[in-house]
Amino acid sequence: MAESREEGESSAEKKDPRIRARKYQLELCKKALEENVIVYLGTGCGKTHIAVLLIYELRHLILKPNKEICVFLASTVQLVRQQAMVIEESTDFKVGCYYGNSKNLKSHKDWDKEIMKYEVFVMTPQILLHNLLHSIIKMELIALLIIDECHHAQVQSNDPYAQIMKEYRTCFGNRPRIFGMTASPIVGKAASNLENLPKGINSLESLLDAKVFTVDDKEELESFVSSPEVKVYYYNHMASKSDINKIYGDKLEQIKRHCVFMMREKTDDVRSIRNNKKMLQRLHDSLMFCLINIGLLGAKQAIRFLLSCDQSDCYESIESEGKSTDNSLTDEYLNMAASIFDSDFMKGCIEFESSTLAELREPIFSDKLLVLMKILSTCRQRTNMKCIIFVNRIIVARSLSSILENMKFLQFWKCHFLVGFHSGLKTMSRKTMNSIVEKFRAGEINLLVATKVGEEGLDIQTCCLVIRFDLPETVSSFIQSRGRARMPQSEYAFLVERGNQSELNLIENFISDEGRMNKEIKCRTSLETFDYSTEESYRVGSTGASINAGHSVSLLHHYCSKLPRDEFFNPKPEFFYFDDLGGTVCRIILPSNAPIHEVVSLPQPSKDKAKKYACLEACKKLHSLGALNDHLLPGQDDDIDEVFSDSDDIEGDNSRGELHAMLIPAALRLPWTDTENPVFLHSYFIQLVPIPADRQYQQFGLFVKGPLPGGAGTMELDLHLSRGRIVRSNLIPLGVTEFDAEEIIQAQNFQELCLKIILDRSIFFSDFVPLGESDTSQSLSTFYLLLPMRETNHENKLGVDWNIIRRCLSSPVFHRGVDSIDHSPIHGSSSLILESGPVNTRDILNCLVFTPHNKLFFFVVDILHELNSESAFSDLKRVNYAEHYSEKFGIHLRYLKQPLLKAKQLFSLHNLLHNRVQENTAPRELEEHFVELPPELCSLKIIGFTKVMGSSLSLLPSIMHRLENLLVAIELKGVFSSAFPEGLEVTENNILEALTTEKCMERFSLERLEVLGDAFLKFAVGRHLFLAHDALDEGQLTWKRSCIVNNSNLRKLAIKSNLQVYIRDEQFDSSQFFALGRPCTVICDDDTETTIHSQQEIENITGGDAAANRKCSKAHLWLRMKTIADVVEALVGAFIVDSGFKAAIAFLKWIGIEVDFELSQVSKICSASKSYMSLSKNMRIADLENSIGYKFLHKGLLVQAFVHPSYNKHSGGCYQRLEFLGDAVLDYLITSYLYSVYPKLKPGQLTDLRSASVNNNSFAHVAVSRGFHKYLISGSDSLSDAVNKFVDLSEKSCFRKSLSDGPSCPKVLGDLVESCVGAILLDSGFNLNLVWKIMLYLLAPVLNFSTLQLDPIRELQELCQSHNWKLNPSSTRRGGVFSVIVEVNGKDFRLSSSATNLSKKVATRVASEEIFLNLKAKGYKNKRKSMEDVLKSIRKQEATLIGFDEATMESLNPSQLGDLEGRDTSLSAGALSNLMTTNDNHRVDVSFKSSCTQSTPATKPQWHQGETSEGGSSLIDLQMGGMKNKMSAKSHLFELCASNSWNPPFFECINEEGPHHLKLFVYRVRVEVEDAKSTILECYSEPQAKKKAAQDQAAEGALCYFMLFVYLSSDWCVLDKQNTEPVGRVFSSTMAVLLEIHFAHVQAIARRVHAYAAQWHCKKNYHDSTCIDWYKKELDKKQMNNGSKSFVNLMESPLDIQDAGTFQFEDIQTNIAAMIQQGIENFMKGKSLSAEGVSAHVNSVVSDFTVEQQIMCINYDLLANITVLAKPITVYLPDGHTKEVNYIGDVQLSSDIVLSSRLHINSFKTLSILKF
Repeated sequence: MAESREEGESSAEKKDPRIRARKYQLELCKKALEENVIVYLGTGCGKTHIAVLLIYELRHLILKPNKEICVFLASTVQLVRQQAMVIEESTDFKVGCYYGNSKNLKSHKDWDKEIMKYEVFVMTPQILLHNLLHSIIKMELIALLIIDECHHAQVQSNDPYAQIMKEYRTCFGNRPRIFGMTASPIVGKAASNLENLPKGINSLESLLDAKVFTVDDKEELESFVSSPEVKVYYYNHMASKSDINKIYGDKLEQIKRHCVFMMREKTDDVRSIRNNKKMLQRLHDSLMFCLINIGLLGAKQAIRFLLSCDQSDCYESIESEGKSTDNSLTDEYLNMAASIFDSDFMKGCIEFESSTLAELREPIFSDKLLVLMKILSTCRQRTNMKCIIFVNRIIVARSLSSILENMKFLQFWKCHFLVGFHSGLKTMSRKTMNSIVEKFRAGEINLLVATKVGEEGLDIQTCCLVIRFDLPETVSSFIQSRGRARMPQSEYAFLVERGNQSELNLIENFISDEGRMNKEIKCRTSLETFDYSTEESYRVGSTGASINAGHSVSLLHHYCSKLPRDEFFNPKPEFFYFDDLGGTVCRIILPSNAPIHEVVSLPQPSKDKAKKYACLEACKKLHSLGALNDHLLPGQDDDIDEVFSDSDDIEGDNSRGELHAMLIPAALRLPWTDTENPVFLHSYFIQLVPIPADRQYQQFGLFVKGPLPGGAGTMELDLHLSRGRIVRSNLIPLGVTEFDAEEIIQAQNFQELCLKIILDRSIFFSDFVPLGESDTSQSLSTFYLLLPMRETNHENKLGVDWNIIRRCLSSPVFHRGVDSIDHSPIHGSSSLILESGPVNTRDILNCLVFTPHNKLFFFVVDILHELNSESAFSDLKRVNYAEHYSEKFGIHLRYLKQPLLKAKQLFSLHNLLHNRVQENTAPRELEEHFVELPPELCSLKIIGFTKVMGSSLSLLPSIMHRLENLLVAIELKGVFSSAFPEGLEVTENNILEALTTEKCMERFSLERLEVLGDAFLKFAVGRHLFLAHDALDEGQLTWKRSCIVNNSNLRKLAIKSNLQVYIRDEQFDSSQFFALGRPCTVICDDDTETTIHSQQEIENITGGDAAANRKCSKAHLWLRMKTIADVVEALVGAFIVDSGFKAAIAFLKWIGIEVDFELSQVSKICSASKSYMSLSKNMRIADLENSIGYKFLHKGLLVQAFVHPSYNKHSGGCYQRLEFLGDAVLDYLITSYLYSVYPKLKPGQLTDLRSASVNNNSFAHVAVSRGFHKYLISGSDSLSDAVNKFVDLSEKSCFRKSLSDGPSCPKVLGDLVESCVGAILLDSGFNLNLVWKIMLYLLAPVLNFSTLQLDPIRELQELCQSHNWKLNPSSTRRGGVFSVIVEVNGKDFRLSSSATNLSKKVATRVASEEIFLNLKAKGYKNKRKSMEDVLKSIRKQEATLIGFDEATMESLNPSQLGDLEGRDTSLSAGALSNLMTTNDNHRVDVSFKSSCTQSTPATKPQWHQGETSEGGSSLIDLQMGGMKNKMSAKSHLFELCASNSWNPPFFECINEEGPHHLKLFVYRVRVEVEDAKSTILECYSEPQAKKKAAQDQAAEGALCYFMLFVYLSSDWCVLDKQNTEPVGRVFSSTMAVLLEIHFAHVQAIARRVHAYAAQWHCKKNYHDSTCIDWYKKELDKKQMNNGSKSFVNLMESPLDIQDAGTFQFEDIQTNIAAMIQQGIENFMKGKSLSAEGVSAHVNSVVSDFTVEQQIMCINYDLLANITVLAKPITVYLPDGHTKEVNYIGDVQLSSDIVLSSRLHINSFKTLSILKF
């Protein structure tokens, strides 16, 4: 490490920034080494070089291998680049440059790699702040923090600099050294304030934890940096200024009013009108400013620019904060204004044609502009002149630049305007801005009209002249702009109106303020600082990530931007504000696909604070729900996850090869030793059956030390020969064979002999071939023997044919100096003379000979006595054999009379596991080819080595290769079965198929199983994530699933489980076949591994022919990442095919992928779907169910499946999560369909068919055919229009034949099919059999492939490849729209097509399809078989759902799942949660109509403890449930009016009564309801001691009306159960007596009863039966006169009847009964009735209603129920369980309501009398 550091230091010392350092720079650097400092120097004084000196001096802290870094912050991208370049030029440090999206750094891993690579990090402060807040970079890691332009770090600002320093203060570890740089330590107008000046400097020092230093010796400083001369140029007051203002001001004002009037005619939207008015006013002010300061020509130029640019640039040019919702208004205003200028003044006026300044006149040109032109005209005579003109407005910069550029007498000046990149102008991109600056530096431009962006943040060349056309606004702006004039004899000019003393004073103040600031820095007058603005923050303990209230706003926007979106839905939070008692409250409505719908802040002093704290609360909730990870980032922003944190791979890098050692099966590696005698080996007969029977084969046997496991001992295998011929082989166990020591040696030598002659035959070129000398100690050789066999005569059993073995081994080639051939003299025809001498004919027959002249080997099968060397060679050539060999080889035969030998050439080994002919080709007999050889050309090699034996040996390597692979699969099955019991259920054949890649060139491969496994993995993981993470949106679920199922993670998990050693990824190669007797000669160890395999890796990646693996002694194999991942998916498919889902899930769990789920998770989601039932009022659910073919138990799921995310007028939620689930299950179901129906399809064809089936276009047509679009709930008119256009086209043409025909397919239609299937899957309890049937029913038009549409891009690519055409696609993007041109260049033609779309992929598809159809029409076809033809040629099988064996949840009843909407009801979630049913499970059918614009979340109403407003708990308090903040009724009413674009409510005090100190107030509120009825609503309060209480009470009455009748909830009505028609309003005369109940008394009783209920709830020991008995006993005390009905009045309590144990009720029973009695007696004003009297009174009130009638009073989530029941009912408990009760009469009351024709409503309260 020390050596590395020394090397680093020596490297850095190559460049020494001290060499060219100035004295004051070295002194300030020395100060910075001692403490934190802020260097205050003017622009151009070399502050950056001081920072470079400091980095150099602290190099020992940051040079690698140190982990600490230096961070250099610069406020703009241009400065980041500039400063990084300076550091690189001055030092040898490794510098990283970071800004915007310059580097794709998304995760901690990415930044860790950067930290390991670089030493100095130059970045924008936003990037560092982001990394600090989210704990990506920790403050302790920074050794030196340099802050350029550090004056932005103000205590009271939210600038990133200030936020970074606040994080610095929270750092408890080692803090970095701080070095700040500034040309003005004070920003804004603080320098002009004598009190704030020292405060500002002190606060900057305090925040940066540093001291301000500057150069004391000004003379030294001025010797290096020149100061410009400050000049003031006066322009005259425009003579006609007042006239111009009046004339054009009035005319433009008239135009503006006209536009406002037209706007009001178009829309009544208050917000839209307000925004448009602001925009028009800003436009008006901008034109007037140009008119006054530039002249009429300036105003006209401004109008021309604004008309020529798009709306976005228009808004940015006038620097409007908001944007108009009606662009036509701005266009109309500008066009009318342009016509006025043209007609009145511009005709005949001089514009740009003037060649002299004298020709220019007012008012066309303002005198201010004329003075500017005069300055420019005068200064142009100086050489190398450059000038910057500073203005304060963008529109002025554009107009002024255009005018100056076109003046003939100013042609010397090459002018351009410069505004900030962040101005929003599309014409001023970062690239354009940099280009302008570079041209200015190079002299191509010498005049810039710049806004304040030119003051700092850009590396602008110093110039001679700086003119302030508009005066600076702050001292900082004054200093910064002056710093641009640093050249000798430069000038800093101001344009000041003559006689305007205030402008002169401003300039003088700037100069004096600068001096005072310098003086204050040298000698402090005060130590005061500004107070720190501390904000609440939220920190995650596990990571240290934190956010404060200010940062939470951007984080919330960032989170919403990551939510799934489409062209019709842009997710973003909405903010609403209203006043409350404690201040302003902010209410955030999040997008519908966010996990939370709304967040309400506590009251805050301002809107800004309320917004911040509401956003902070939202971020807290999102983190608690998992929507933000522990680094407080959306999941997609950071791939750090506990499950995947140790993976170093990058998805997509699938071609990279990895070296892995392959497994040699244990059954073939079990050796025998030399000490064993005898040796017992298990023998297996290899039966070979040729088809057709045109060959004979020597019988062979396999001998191994141990028995072959599983099905390996009976393996069957077809070997494929040429012309479709097959040899069917199978192993037959024969038991154990005994070998003595000599036999083992002979057997081993024989096998070595065979392997050498068939694989290494060149060894036999020599006269001697040694046997038994190979060393297997360093090789992973297999230990088995392949020996010839024959039937034994005495036992009729198969045994080793030792005669053949010994005869072959007796050949002279294996014995040095020993000749076993009989060379006795020739006697007649018993011997022949060979090349090596005379040999007996018995040794020549059935032997192997070698012909040296051509180095070939032949089997001798016969001696042709009828032919000799003088016989004719062939019929075609009239030569004999002797002449032939003489002519061709130059060999002169000597023994012409010797008979010729009939021979067959020794074969070459092939891969016989692959079918070399087309499938389904019938096998044909093949006649063997023989040759005739003169004996004297042959050399005898192996005696007894017959052709039959050779034929068998040609098959054995392929058989052993397959056996080895099968044994590997069997071993893997053993691993599975020992790890989980389901591992026994998968077959070794399917495991082998899953382990075998296409590269092996066998008859099978993993690809079909991989397609099935991939679909199941997507479904299983998707299901698990869907249920486990109910707070994650579709995008996060998709991202999480991708993290689990991507190739990188699957590879990592496979290697962790050691699966890679089992993979078979190479075809059989005879040269790589090693066995006992032929060991691998490439010895691989730690020293040689890199050398052996490095070249192979390169070849493997490039994919050349040499990419085949070269085996080493460790059996290393190069595997691609994707290969390993594919094997995992294929193994999943194997488990599904053989056993089913359970086994596949067990395998996934074993490998490390969790896919299990809990029953409660399904119950929770089904229960939550009830909240969507409030949207069912406009849906004909029964018709929709009939269209789907399924009746829902939980109908809320069905409603949810049709809610588009653009709709957000409910409690949140949309179909996207269901779409995610439905997409996954449909993918598997369709894959299962294709897999079972088309078993002969190739994997690629299977994938093509699936792509043609599972796509949005196909599903969209299904949705239209089923009428799904009619039920879509959306909030986008453009979406509705797009859907309608597509539906119209689809209905006309049934199915579109082309993508380019008509409008593009809206994605929402396909989404509806997927979300609907997802809803069915949940509703059915994951009954895939049921979903399978519905899928076949819904997708029948798709699955018959009658209109098969494959990917046109791929079809065009394949067509071009087959004809060798060039395909050239190109694309451009403009305004968010992609334009794609696809061009095909053939030999004699050229075709092109273009298309535009918001999606580049869609545009490419459309253009490709057009060209493909054009080529197809011209007769060009793909050379391979089309998919249509393939499907026609394949016989379809029966469709089968593969593998589903999971238990469904169909047996779940409502008592298990909670109160689910299993019947045909249409109630809100609040009503459903409290609805009571009869014991025969027949629900009361209740429906209602609702006109609500937004409904509150379905939360159970709660009684709030503690203080309430006067008059008790308000209606709003009860509705808001568990909200921390209680919103006042007045605020609620204001918000309601604003959301409906009504005028604000008008509150008026109409009466005051009582003495001064006891005065009571009565208020009236008036609301104008702007609807079709134009209702005016007036509501009155009761007399109240406080005005606010009276206002709230009046507002409460208005809200009551809206909830009951119009906007917030449903009508209250009496329904007849049989007719389901309203019988009467709840406010009928029969209710009058109930309305006299006084609420204050009721609330007192409520509190007391609730206190007792809380005591009950705390008890742990009681039985529900005891509780029920006590209730019954109490009820029996209150018998009615006729004894048939009972009544009791109790308050709702959180009594949990499910708790176990015993409870003694005697202690409180008396108190409860007495309290009930007392409460009822006090209910009536001025009355004292007994309980029986009250019951009788109530009975008389409801006597008009029969037992079969009920009053259902539905108020948000409160179910008010007045009923008399003399029959059993079912009570639904809070935990979802039910209890049958036979005795309860339930009463719920509404009080203090008086209705009149004027809609006069007094205060309204709700009392829930009895509910469990």
